[in-house]
Amino acid sequence: MKQIINQEFGGERPLYCEQDLELKNVTIHVGESSLKETKNIHASDCRFEGKYVFWECYGFSATRCLFTESARSSLWYCADGTLTDCTVEAPKMFRRMKNIHVKNTTFTNAQETLWDCDGVEMENVTIENADYLGMHTDNVKIRNYKQDGNYSWQYSKNVEIHNAVLNSKDALWECENVTIYDSEINGEYLAWYSKNLRLVRCHITGEQPLCYCENLVLEDCTMGDDTILGFEYSTVNATIKGNVPSIKNPTSGEIVVDGKIGEVVIDGNRKQPGNCVISQNP
Repeated sequence: MKQIINQEFGGERPLYCEQDLELKNVTIHVGESSLKETKNIHASDCRFEGKYVFWECYGFSATRCLFTESARSSLWYCADGTLTDCTVEAPKMFRRMKNIHVKNTTFTNAQETLWDCDGVEMENVTIENADYLGMHTDNVKIRNYKQDGNYSWQYSKNVEIHNAVLNSKDALWECENVTIYDSEINGEYLAWYSKNLRLVRCHITGEQPLCYCENLVLEDCTMGDDTILGFEYSTVNATIKGNVPSIKNPTSGEIVVDGKIGEVVIDGNRKQPGNCVISQNP
């Protein structure tokens, strides 16, 4: 394998179409498409400053690398990529990619990141400023994860998340086949219009969560004091530990609350069949 060590590059396409290349302590200065249309690229302790670094790159790894803010849109149209122990300051990373593995990595400006991807695994990852993260991204597995940013994981399918904190308004809209374990989910309008969403031992806060859902399941979840007007027009089977501030117009199924319910709103706008059973065991 060819090696490039302790060098600097800039401009447009300085390493275009390279294959079987190892980069060590390399700096890619401002420019465009430095590693476009490449294959089997391994970078360690590198600094990327230019745009569109890895485009149409098949088989790559980045270890202990820095993607600065100016390296926006650096990972698009690629497959079989790994980021380990990296810092990513750039937005709009990961578009139309397959088989992505991210571990021990921090994203500080993750707006519009992870769009239209398939096959994502993340572990020990922190993501900040993550508005519109994960849109139309499928087949995702995540462990030990923290995310701050609204409108996340919309329209995504086949997602499994463990031990996470998601601070995100409008998260999981129109998602399908998503399961979240042992996590904290904070934000208004959680998972509207979702299908086959399952939450296990999760803590939920924010107004009007889990409305318009189809086949919603909650197992031993808890809810914060601001979690009001939940489950409207949803088909749901839920066991909730502790108190629930309010429930409004669930469509069908069963909600069992091991605590107190502040208010149950059933009005003329309830949708058929309108036979959800709500029971309370204070």
